[in-house]
Formats: sequence, C-alpha cells, structure tokens
Amino acid sequence: MNPEEVARLIRAGLPGAQVEVRSDDQTHFAARVIAREFANLRSLARHQLVYRALGAHVGRGIHALSIEALTPEEAERT
Repeated sequence: MNPEEVARLIRAGLPGAQVEVRSDDQTHFAARVIAREFANLRSLARHQLVYRALGAHVGRGIHALSIEALTPEEAERT
C-alpha cells in the first residue's frame, strides 16, 4: 500500500473528509483526517471510524497507523 491508496480508502469511508497520509516505508502510516463525522465523538470512536474505512487492509498492507482525527473546527485551531 502507498499513502495515496490509504487516503483513498479513508475518503471512501468518510466522504467529504480531508485526508493526508504519510509513510516512510509503505507499511507504517500517519494519517491526519478532518471530518464532520467526528463531532461529539471521543478519540476512540473517531479512530474506529477510520479503521472501519480501511477494513481488512489493517494488519495486512497497513501494519501500523497513527491517526490524528479532528473536526473542521478543531483543525482551524491547530
């Protein structure tokens, strides 16, 4: 997997999300996801939405994933 493939999967699972994915080795990824769906959700629930979008790829092509999950309002403050 490459960062663009991971980003595409996240966007498919969270339509309208802004997604940036980085990787130095194509198996360990860092994702910054900005989505309205994260409003009123705790960090764990936000991460679960991202993992759900990636499905079976987690543990196969994606061995590690660091997630920064923000609402649009939170992203404006950072």
